[in-house]
Amino acid sequence: MTEQVERLTLLTQLLPDRVTGSVQVRRITMQPNVAGGPHHHNGPVFGSIESGSVVFQVDSGAEVILRAGDVFYEPQGVLIDRFDATSEGVTFLAYFLSGPDETPELRPGPPL
Repeated sequence: MTEQVERLTLLTQLLPDRVTGSVQVRRITMQPNVAGGPHHHNGPVFGSIESGSVVFQVDSGAEVILRAGDVFYEPQGVLIDRFDATSEGVTFLAYFLSGPDETPELRPGPPL
């Protein structure tokens, strides 16, 4: 018998203890060659690339190119050096985890 449903784990990420009050899901489109600029978030962000591609770099680590179907994780309070659309642009889903009474934020530059 052939399986009719396939379940493939793409990412398992341990998180620090944190009370999550909500999750906000956004579809974000960046035009070709748009640089997201160095930034950080007030909560963890998970995402998946729907179309196009992006250059992704976290905390001075290796630069990687994410393409359609790839997933990513941006830790809370950690510098995202690059999230830059390539020449084809990018559309992705981003899942922002927030604490109670907290609004998801993208803050420019490194965390203070």
